[in-house]
Amino acid sequence: MTVSILISQDLSCAGQVSMTVALPILGALGLSPTVLPTALLSTHTGGFGENTYYDLSSEMEKIIEHWKTLPLSFSAIYLGYLGAKPLDVLFKHLPALADNAFCLIDPVMGDHGKLYRGFNLKYVAKMRRLITHASLITPNVTEAQLLLGKNCTSVFISRSEVEDLLISLKKTFSVPRVLLTGVQFEAGSIGVWGYDDISREIWHVQSKKLSGHYFGTGDLFASVLLGALLKKRNLQSATKLAMGFVSACIEHSLADEQYDPHFGPDYSQQLPLLLKQLN
Repeated sequence: MTVSILISQDLSCAGQVSMTVALPILGALGLSPTVLPTALLSTHTGGFGENTYYDLSSEMEKIIEHWKTLPLSFSAIYLGYLGAKPLDVLFKHLPALADNAFCLIDPVMGDHGKLYRGFNLKYVAKMRRLITHASLITPNVTEAQLLLGKNCTSVFISRSEVEDLLISLKKTFSVPRVLLTGVQFEAGSIGVWGYDDISREIWHVQSKKLSGHYFGTGDLFASVLLGALLKKRNLQSATKLAMGFVSACIEHSLADEQYDPHFGPDYSQQLPLLLKQLN
C-alpha cells in the first residue's frame, strides 16, 4: 500500500537543507511525497550572506484549491521551515489537509538561544497555534523555550529544565508526542529527549557531540524519523535510528577535506544502509 506524505517547507536552491533533504530521503524509503513549497531561497539563511527569498504563500493557496478537485489524501504531513505568510496558509488549511493524518511539525525558528534571521515573536505566537494540530513536534531547546515564553539558553541546560520543557510542551499544546532535540548537559554529548502518550515516561537517546555546527542536520533527523515511524518503528527506536544516521552523515562528510558545513552533510553514502534497516 502506498503511503502518501505531504511535505511543506522551503526550497533552498543550494545546500542540503529543508525540501532538498526531505524529498529524496522519504522518496528513497518507498514513500510517496507530495510537496507544498513555502518559499524559494537562493540558500538557507545561515552563513551565506544576503540570500534571496521569494514567498510562495499566494501560490500555496492556488495549489491547495486545485488539490480540492483531485482524489488526493495524505497518510502523513511533515511541516518544517515555513515563514509567516505560509504559516497562515497552513493554519487555515491544515485541518482539511490532515484529515486524521499523522502530522509531524518541526517548529523551525531558532537555535543557540535566539531566533533565526527573519523571525520575530509574532511568528512564535503563530507557531503556538499551529502546533496544536500536531501528532508529534520536534523543537530544539531554543524553540521549546520560545514556544513556552521562557528565557532562552545558549548552550547547556539541566536535566530538570529538560523535563520541565517536555511536560510543559505536552500539557500546554496537547500534543501526543514531544521530542526535544539538541539537548546538551555538558560538552561532548548531545541527546534527544522524548515524552509521549504511549510510554507515559520521559526517555532519552544520547550521542557523541561532534565539534562544529552543521546546517541541515535537523532536517535530516526529522526526515529519517518520520520515515522510520511510517515503517512502523516506535518513537524511541525511530529516534535512535535517526540520530545514528545524522552522526554517520557528519562523520563521513568530515572525512572529506573539501567539505563545507554550510552546505549540510553529505547523506548519499549512508542511504543504502538506511534502506536496508527500514525496507
